[in-house]
Amino acid sequence: HHGGTAREDATVCVSSQVGCQMGCTFCATGTMGLLGNLSAGEILEQLVLARRYARVRAVVFMGMGEPLANCDSVLEAIEGMVDTQRFGISPDRVSLSTVGVTPRLRQLAVRAPHVRLALSLHAPSQGLRATIVPAAKAFPLPELMEAVAAYAAHTDRNILVEYVVIRDVNDSPAVAHECGALLRGGQYMLNLIPYNPTDVPHDYQPPLPHVVAEFARIVHDDYGVQVTVRKGK
Repeated sequence: HHGGTAREDATVCVSSQVGCQMGCTFCATGTMGLLGNLSAGEILEQLVLARRYARVRAVVFMGMGEPLANCDSVLEAIEGMVDTQRFGISPDRVSLSTVGVTPRLRQLAVRAPHVRLALSLHAPSQGLRATIVPAAKAFPLPELMEAVAAYAAHTDRNILVEYVVIRDVNDSPAVAHECGALLRGGQYMLNLIPYNPTDVPHDYQPPLPHVVAEFARIVHDDYGVQVTVRKGK
């Protein structure tokens, strides 16, 4: 038990599943397959453990699993997080990252409109995206972006768009133009994440820094989209 001032404010990254069935080719968890869904109690237990070490001020569903593939448990857990009698986390300090399970986005907008949404995009066209995010085959990009735009309009929140940049896969100027065109005029902020080599069967390489900078420049300067680049560790 720490003294009052020693306890740091913390953001806790929670998992919603053990493993994941979305199969994202750059992600070590994605290559494991799905081993099981966590219950709402098991999701909240992660906060209970975290609270031993820190004051939990924010939660991000960015651990293992696709939150919207375990939607009922995740929504129930979010209700517990924001319940002032339980965890009392400010509703707008809960973020959820999804590859975009289109029908569940509509459910989320109705049941948890305060949640900050992050979309794992990784490619601006259906064909390319399906090679990086196999689950995208089930959720075509036009319908997905329609649902995301509707979520943004319904909740009046900006959407963080996450984009892992992989050398010679999704980092060309042509792809940057497609990306800009897709996001132009919407409530989006693009976060470019240079690929960090991990234990996956694909021989992916990190992008060259000047290529990432040019990608960001095209999307921002030519299409007026806000862009940030995650700095390497």
